[in-house]
Amino acid sequence: MSYHFTTTLEGVPFDQAIEKVTAALKEKGFGVLTTIDVKKTMKEKIDVDFRPYVILGACNPRFAHQALSREDKIGTMMPCNVILQDKDGVVEVSAVNPIASMAAVQNAELGAVAGEVSDLLKQVIEGLR
Repeated sequence: MSYHFTTTLEGVPFDQAIEKVTAALKEKGFGVLTTIDVKKTMKEKIDVDFRPYVILGACNPRFAHQALSREDKIGTMMPCNVILQDKDGVVEVSAVNPIASMAAVQNAELGAVAGEVSDLLKQVIEGLR
């Protein structure tokens, strides 16, 4: 099992790709809580030029509530990260597979929640093609 779902967006400018992914997440009930511009941060903090790379912290409140109700420390693994990066002029989009990340947690009640969230994130990624 892979720890991520990935696709590429050919011919889509990076900024438009962020908007497209954000909209696709919203259609599946996810909001973007955080946006981390890794390229900008690397330049500001350590003066390193890095490729365009953005991390979106996506959260579906209903599933977040279910997970937090079953495991109080699961917040250490939230929100679900979705990344966009420039790979030689093509935008690559990857989302975490919650089933893989939840496998480290010894709580069987999280399995169903992780499965549902995993299905939704996979649909988001597949719908971008």
